[in-house]
Amino acid sequence: MVKQYGYVRVSSKEQNTDRQKIALLEAGIVESMIYTDKQSGKDFERPKYKQLLKKLKQGDTLFIHSIDRLGRNYDEIIEQWRLITKEKHADIVILDMPLLDTRSKGKDLTGTFIADLVLQILSYVAQTERENIRKRQAEGIAAARERGVHLGREKKPLPQNFPEIATEWRNKIITLPQALEMLGVGRTYFYEKVRELGI
Repeated sequence: MVKQYGYVRVSSKEQNTDRQKIALLEAGIVESMIYTDKQSGKDFERPKYKQLLKKLKQGDTLFIHSIDRLGRNYDEIIEQWRLITKEKHADIVILDMPLLDTRSKGKDLTGTFIADLVLQILSYVAQTERENIRKRQAEGIAAARERGVHLGREKKPLPQNFPEIATEWRNKIITLPQALEMLGVGRTYFYEKVRELGI
């Protein structure tokens, strides 16, 4: 029996999946058949997507809200599209782009050509947008640094008695937990400073 699946992806755990899920439910996909990943679209190393691929069989249909939810890497989107439609012989429907609906192509060569062309253009746009986001982030960080904005964690000042306490620890006069408590620092910070100071 042929099945209908839905795939939802957001880039981070904080982002909301409701809009995509509502669109899939309205398209008639049963909620238990919707697979959701909360991670970047830069590649296809996503647990739920991999599960979904294993389930897809010939004649099944995969519904996705928009092409950038499938991914943002041009070559990999094209490869996944080929894998699903040519190797698994399943169909794909991109809800916000009716031209990307492999169910309706039939034996129509023009329809197939148009769908492939639209896919390539949209995949290119998805990757370009990802590259633009990365570029804007880098520009924002550079501009913030120029303004003197400190990025990342504040560096913890070295306690004045650090060399003395660390030496006592090294000479086994005190234990590591005692040294950490006396200095008010964590284990990683302690070892890092011991290395830096050559104690």
